[in-house]
Order: sequence, then C-alpha cells, then structure tokens
Amino acid sequence: MPGSPGRRAGRRRALALALLALATCAAPARPPGKPPATTAATADTTATTGTAPTVDAKDTVDAQDTVDITPGTCGTGWQHPRPGPQRFALRNGAAVPVDARLTDPRTGAVYGEVEGVAPGTTRPLRVRLGAGSYAFACLPEDGDAVTGPVVRLGGHAAPGPAARPVTRAELIPATLDYQRWTARQLAGLARATAALRTAIDHGDRAAARRAWLTAHLGYARLGGAYGAFGAAGRAVDGTTAGLPGGVHDPRFTGFHRLEYGLWHGEDGPALRRCAARLDADVRALGRTWDQTRPAPEALVRRVQEIPEDTLHLELAGRTDYGSGTGRATAGAQLDATERVLEPLVPLLRTRYPGLAELRRRLARTRRDLEHAQHRRLDADFGDLVERLAEVAAVCAVRRAA
Repeated sequence: MPGSPGRRAGRRRALALALLALATCAAPARPPGKPPATTAATADTTATTGTAPTVDAKDTVDAQDTVDITPGTCGTGWQHPRPGPQRFALRNGAAVPVDARLTDPRTGAVYGEVEGVAPGTTRPLRVRLGAGSYAFACLPEDGDAVTGPVVRLGGHAAPGPAARPVTRAELIPATLDYQRWTARQLAGLARATAALRTAIDHGDRAAARRAWLTAHLGYARLGGAYGAFGAAGRAVDGTTAGLPGGVHDPRFTGFHRLEYGLWHGEDGPALRRCAARLDADVRALGRTWDQTRPAPEALVRRVQEIPEDTLHLELAGRTDYGSGTGRATAGAQLDATERVLEPLVPLLRTRYPGLAELRRRLARTRRDLEHAQHRRLDADFGDLVERLAEVAAVCAVRRAA
C-alpha cells in the first residue's frame, strides 16, 4: 500500500508547520476530515515557504504585538508582555524565508512556531503565556539561527503546553530498533509468500486464498517501512491507480494482482507467474533491506500516514480487488501504527501529555474493528490521524535554535 504521493506531500509539509496541538490532546473524537478547533497553543500555519500571505486586517487588529523575526532584529517589538492568550504578528523584513519559534531560553522548549514566513510578509502566532522566561528564535533559510532578547513574566499563571525539540540523535535508536524488527518480519513474509506460491502451483484455490490473506496481512504490518521500499514496494503491493490497462495492465503485479485472480476465478499459467513474481519480489525486498538505512524523519511521518492511508484507502474500499478483507487489513495497519509508535514512546513521555488518551483511542479502535459499523470506524481512524499528526509534530526533527 504505497499510498498517494500527492496527498502525502501536503501532509508532510503540514506536519512541519503545525506545532504541538497539545491542548487538544484529550478532546473528544471528531468526524473524519473535520479540522480540530484552533487553540491558544496552536500556531496559524496555513502557508508554505515563499508563498505566505500577508496578515489580513483582522489579524492585524487582533495581534497584541508585532514582533520582528528578521535575524538582525529578532524578537524586537514585544512591548506588552502579559500572561494569558496572546496573538503575535511575526514580521519578516529579511530577504529570505524565516522560521520563527517562541521558546523557553533555559530549556529550549517550544511554545509555538511558524515555518517559512516569506520575505516582506507577516504571519500570526497564538500562544498561551504564564510565569517564566521567553525568547523568540529566528532561523533564516540558509543562515545561522538567532535568539532574541529574553522576556520574563512574573506571577503564578501556568503557561500553555511546550515541548523540547527532538533531535535526530534521539530518533536514531528508535529507527535502528524498527529496522531490525522489519528484517525479522521480512524473513517471515518470504515464508508466507512461498506457501502462497505452493498453494497456487497445486491448484488449491481455498488454500491459496488463506495463504494470500496471511501473507498480505504480514506485509500490511510493515507500514513503517513502505517509504524505504520504493519501487520494490509498489511491485509487491501496488494497485491499478495510474495504470491505463487497469487489472489487465502488465504492470499490475503483487498481492492485489493475485487477489484479483484468486477471487475472480482465474487459474493457469498467468496466475502461477504472478505468484512466482510476488515470491521473488518479496525475497528481493529482504535482501535489499539489509543495506537500507531508513531516515528517522521518515519513521516519524509514517506514524500518522499509516492510519491516514487506512482511512482513505482500505476503509474506502479503494484497495479491494475481490477478497473483501479491507477490515482485516485495517487491523494489520493498526498493528503497524502501534509498532512504529512503540519506539517513540520514551521521547513522548515528557513531551506529549496526550499519550495515555492516545493509547485509549487505539484500544477503542481495535475493539471497534471487531463489531463497529463502517461510519464508526471512519470516525475512529479520523480521530487517530489527528492525534498521531500531533505526535509526528512533536517528534519532528527541527533545526537547532
């Protein structure tokens, strides 16, 4: 299930832009596709580098302070510091795009950020301030980071949520753990596709269908590695999307090609060749995986992309070629999500207060996969997509300020 590259590109950008929607961590489930309500701890992050719009009249009126994020004057203009919700207008007078963060200068924890403020434009940033010290960090494109003056607020008000940025070095152990696990799973997958090939060679359709499901679910549980598989992954689990010949296109191979054949009465040499090709492709994946070095950033993205694909592909029936096993595949992809999340938990314990609630929602989704109606599952996975987007934002590797 390679997913939709066009849709993913926007999602990946959104993860880099959306900062820590932690104040919504314990919010009730939302219908799929409905954006979460904006909170005081959430940055307005609708634009991309080089194309950010200027702040409209309402944004200008609402902003308490206009703060310069030009490297030479980073953090100046904050004239009225006070506790509670604040809306800054971040103004970039530099000749290059600038990322801006409001940080705790002592710990580096980030309260809010806006990425890619274009030259000559202004972007809003909403945060909730409490007692403590604050400083803006300005990170120009292709330039050194600059930290502005420290602003201290007294009193006893609690600040909004913040999280210390995750470093690439912190993600490497999680990535290595997942790489070793995937290697073991690929060895088991090769045994499963060999059994599938044997059943098809013997003409035992019932056994072949059972073996197909076992092998396909095994592949679905490898969701965190799909991006690293590349073209080899598309050969193993690609669909007819983009193929002019549809199910009869010679480039349609792998699990779904066999699914179509097994559930549409196909037999003979063509089906046996497909099974042999799948078996060979899976074994090739195992050999090349030993030389593959997955990027930690890619693993973080996959924690949200796996349930997103489940929602838009499996639960929508877009990957069903006759077996009717979409719900079983969704369960395997939920396994994949939890497996990618597992090595990130040590990083999340001190950064993501919604971790316990996320685990409860994962457990509820698993229960609903057994009995719930389709609409309930859509809501479950839509809710997980939003929560895991927060996880991915918290764990995203950021430039050092």
